[in-house]
Amino acid sequence: MAAFGTYFCMYAFRKPFSAATFEGMELAGIGFKTVLITSQVIGYTLSKFIGIKYVSEVSPSKRAISILVLISMAELFLLLFGLVPAPYNFVMLFLNGLPLGMVFGLVLRYLEGRRMTEALSAGLCASFIVSSGVVKSVGRSLIQDYGISEFWMPFLTGLIFVIPLLLFVWMLNQIPPPSKTDVEHRTERVSMSHHQRMDFFRRHFVGLFGLLIVFVLITIMRSIRDDFGVEIWQGLGEGDEPSIFAKSEMLVMLGVVVLNGAAIQIRSNRAAFIMSLALVAAGFLLVIGCLMAHGRGAMPAFSFMVLVGFGAYVPYVAYHTTVFERLIAAFREKANLGYLMYLADAFGYLGYVAIMIFRSWLTPEIDFLRFFIITSYVIAATCIAISIGLAVYYYRFLPDSEPSSLAMKGDS
Repeated sequence: MAAFGTYFCMYAFRKPFSAATFEGMELAGIGFKTVLITSQVIGYTLSKFIGIKYVSEVSPSKRAISILVLISMAELFLLLFGLVPAPYNFVMLFLNGLPLGMVFGLVLRYLEGRRMTEALSAGLCASFIVSSGVVKSVGRSLIQDYGISEFWMPFLTGLIFVIPLLLFVWMLNQIPPPSKTDVEHRTERVSMSHHQRMDFFRRHFVGLFGLLIVFVLITIMRSIRDDFGVEIWQGLGEGDEPSIFAKSEMLVMLGVVVLNGAAIQIRSNRAAFIMSLALVAAGFLLVIGCLMAHGRGAMPAFSFMVLVGFGAYVPYVAYHTTVFERLIAAFREKANLGYLMYLADAFGYLGYVAIMIFRSWLTPEIDFLRFFIITSYVIAATCIAISIGLAVYYYRFLPDSEPSSLAMKGDS
C-alpha cells in the first residue's frame, strides 16, 4: 500500500498535462502537445541515465527524503509552467521530468530481494497503470467542470495529492529490510559502485542486450498508448467522458497485477525467470490478436483499448516484478534491481524520444490511432521473436542451482 500510494501520487506531478489537448497550438510546425510530451520525456530520460548511478548507489537512510525533494522540485516546475507564457513554458516540462525519473527506483529499492517481491512490485506497478487514468480523469474534470486553464491544471492536480504523498512516503519508510530467509532465497541486495556495475554488465552482456531491446520496444508502445490516450480514444470514437480513462486502466491494472504477482508461487528462480519471458511473448500475442480483430471491426473500442493495454502491460510489468529480480537471484549476484531497471528504463525512454522526434519530422498532423496500430504490430512481432530466442538462450545457460534450503520456514 505504501509503495502503491507513493508512486500513485507521483503521477499527479508527472502526467496531468497529458489530459489536455492544446488544440490548435504549434511550435515550429509541431503540435504543442507533442512538443510538451517530448520535452518532458527528454528530461525523464536524462533522469533515468542519472539514476543508473544515483539509484543504485543511494543509501537506505536517504531514500525517503530524496523522494520528497525530487517531487517538490517537479511541482515547482509545474507552477512555472503556468506562469511562463506559452510556448516558452515547454522548457518547464523538461525540468519537471528531470527529478521525477528517479522516484520509481527509490521506491523499488524498498521492495526488492524478498520472497514476496513480485507481489509487492506488481502492486507498485499497478499504481502507474491506474494512476495515469485517474490523473487524466482529474485533469479533464478540472478543465471541463471547473474551467481551469490547460496550463494551470497540472499544478493544481499536483496540489490535490500533496497530503496523501506525505502520508505514503512516511509509511514507505517504515518497511523493514529483507529478512535472513529473504536473503537466502533472493540473495543480498547491495549498493553498486561504478566498477561493480560495469563488471555485472560485462558478465551478462549477451542476455542483457536482448532483454534491453525488448524493454525499449515495450516502453515505446506503452508510452504512445499512455501519452496519446486521449487522441487514440477520440480516433476510436470515444473519449468525451473523462472517467473512461480511469475505468479502462483499472481493468488493465487488475489483470496485470494478479498475473504478474502470482510469480511468487514459483520458488525456483530459474523457472520463474523463463516463465517471465514466456509471459512477455504471450502478452504480445494477445496484442496482435486484438489488432487483427479491430481491423476486421470485430472488437468494440473499449474492449480493444483494455485488451491491448493488458497485452502491453503484462510484459512491461513482468520486467519490473520478475525478469530482473529473478535474474539476479538465479545467478546469485550481489547487485540491486535499481541498476538493471534504470539501465533498461534509460534506453527505453531514449528510444521513445527518438520515435517522437522522427514522427514529428515525418508529419506534424497525424492520425494517432493509425500510428499506434502500425507501431504496435511491428513491436509485438519483434518482441515475440526476441523473447523466444532469449528463453532458448537462458534455458541453456541459466544456473539451475538454488539456495541450500528452499523450504519455506519462519524468519530468524
